[in-house]
Amino acid sequence: MPKTKTRVVVALGGNAILQKGQKGTYEEQLANVRRTAEHMGKMILSGKYQVVITHGNGPQVGAILLQNDAGQRYGIPAMPMDVCGAESQGLIGYMIQQCLREVLVEGGRPDIPIATVVTQVIVSKDDPAFKNPTKPVGPFYSEEEAKKLAKERGWIVIDDAGRGWRRVVPSPDPKDIAEKEAIRQLLEAHVVPIASGGGGIPVIEKDGKLVGVEAVIDKDLAGEKLAEAVDADVLMMLTDVDGVAINYGKPGERWLRRVTVEDAKRYLQEGQFAVGSMEPKVRAAVRFMEWGGKRAIIASLDHATDAIEGRAGAEIVR
Repeated sequence: MPKTKTRVVVALGGNAILQKGQKGTYEEQLANVRRTAEHMGKMILSGKYQVVITHGNGPQVGAILLQNDAGQRYGIPAMPMDVCGAESQGLIGYMIQQCLREVLVEGGRPDIPIATVVTQVIVSKDDPAFKNPTKPVGPFYSEEEAKKLAKERGWIVIDDAGRGWRRVVPSPDPKDIAEKEAIRQLLEAHVVPIASGGGGIPVIEKDGKLVGVEAVIDKDLAGEKLAEAVDADVLMMLTDVDGVAINYGKPGERWLRRVTVEDAKRYLQEGQFAVGSMEPKVRAAVRFMEWGGKRAIIASLDHATDAIEGRAGAEIVR
């Protein structure tokens, strides 16, 4: 079915769900998601955009891992990380569905359906990340406790910047979206899909089956792969800063509004962007434009509507 609207994959940063300094109660998160839903709702209600939503899950899956840890004291078996990721997709998707529906009903469009897809993202079993785990996850431990757990559970643990000892897991590159056909069919039925939350549930192909692995996929890189899978026109990554800067926080800091793919790749090689925050966003934007996307935007959540209209944020261009 040909597209009649501009198709936009909106990748929500952590501030869309949990603000710095908050405890992470359900009520706090729901209030944040409601504000986020108002921005998404404006885009949908304009009639110009077909929206696919993806989101982070760091604090939420971290809380689930802590609950796992505490539950073992009472004999409750811990769930593996891929299952925890699936749980977080349901939790966050539920909040977005509720809040976005409220916004659409208030806007006079109760007929627009919304659905969360528990999404598996395929990675290669030969990805070098599996030999070099670098992503800290879960609670902090003392050195003694961490090394004991490493021996018992086969974990790799590190001293995390002097804050305590933590487990580290691989962060492999996303290769494909397992549920892409289901998501495409939802779009053809004019459903607003929420998909690939938290970078998706990492799975590998083994003997014709999909098998979950203990890993974390970067949410922005997975969002870019989702954008390819649904033939999106725009990839918009929303965060807590309104754009992209070089020499960030240093003398000569400069905020960029339009960045060519060539310049963005040069800045990436120079290490201009913080690993784990802005760096994967810029890398995702470059990948999307090289794939054939029309627009790649990095902007503040609060300026989402202005950004999609070209009045705010940074845009990576050819």
